[in-house]
Amino acid sequence: MRLLRVYERYFARQVYGVFVFILFAVLSLFVFFDLLSELENVNGKYTSLIAFVHVLLQAPTRIYEVLPIAVLISAIYVFSQLASQSEYTIFRVAGLNTRQALFSLFKLAVPLALITFIFGEFIGPRAEQFAQKIKLEAIGATVSSGFRSGVWVKDRDKDPAGGEITRFVNVAGLRPDQTITGITVYEFDAQYRLRVIRVVKEGRYQGAQSWLLSDVNETRFSELRQPGTASRDGLAPEFRAEQVRFPSVTMHSELTPQILSVLLVTPERMSTLDLFRYIRHLRDNKQDTQRYEIAFWKKVVYPLTLFVMMALALPFAYLHARAGAVGVKVFGGIMLGLSFHLSNTLFSHVGLLHTWPPIVSALVPGTLYLLLALTALRWVDRH
Repeated sequence: MRLLRVYERYFARQVYGVFVFILFAVLSLFVFFDLLSELENVNGKYTSLIAFVHVLLQAPTRIYEVLPIAVLISAIYVFSQLASQSEYTIFRVAGLNTRQALFSLFKLAVPLALITFIFGEFIGPRAEQFAQKIKLEAIGATVSSGFRSGVWVKDRDKDPAGGEITRFVNVAGLRPDQTITGITVYEFDAQYRLRVIRVVKEGRYQGAQSWLLSDVNETRFSELRQPGTASRDGLAPEFRAEQVRFPSVTMHSELTPQILSVLLVTPERMSTLDLFRYIRHLRDNKQDTQRYEIAFWKKVVYPLTLFVMMALALPFAYLHARAGAVGVKVFGGIMLGLSFHLSNTLFSHVGLLHTWPPIVSALVPGTLYLLLALTALRWVDRH
């Protein structure tokens, strides 16, 4: 606070005080509706108390999502009050111009942006994973995503001879202890010829990119003819299948529980580091990464939206009470914040459908609202 000027300290006390109240009110509203939705799933061991704990653990993610809206509403309320009581007029008469006021608000947004980053990177994702684990343990089920059969992942490895192996792994579910179940592995050689099919009951991660597979049914395919010789009969079988069963098999794989954690947490609620790791894994296996790249860049850009919200709130300080009551301005701020939240989600889907560059899909909403704020500031400064 020593780095702030006297009027900036006054702004900070007003904005931060109202922000805490608004954030609590908005968060309580979201938690209430989340709880109502979750109560529909209450059954057996999944009691109302566990459902309430599950919703509370999702609250950090909700805080991350509603922080920009709460900041916008708080700043609009404070500056509307200052305008209605002519306090901001006194600041202007004392020499405070629009550029200085905007820079002061940006300084106030820095701690809030840091809080947003902490909730989005550390607190939110971990609390979200823990919330899902508690729910899964209570209902005694596993979670799966992607196709109806589960999630499909491409993997690569080396065979004992040094050749490259390509695997397509299907995982039906992921337990709370990160044990994977219902595994089917299709293994191909360097020429993409099917070598092995493994049907596995469950797999447990051993560390060092190693999985211990239990109750393994393995089907091996081998050629009947000698390599390099042509087939004499096009209808004659050239491969044979051999079935083997093992109680356990160790499989080296690039897959880790962190990569498979996408089963528990949606991309938008993952941390930037987890998204970066998963995007790199998808790229290494030549798979589509656009959805995860959009989520990644949105996570990078999201804390910066706090500065846009402050810029959007400043024009309300130039509107005198005769231009509208404080309540009407706050309602306008609520609608403005909700429209930003909706447009942020909309452009993510539009960018995914039209294959826009991921960084463009992430930057467009914030850029549009920043231009709106600067245009409004220019207008009120002239009039």
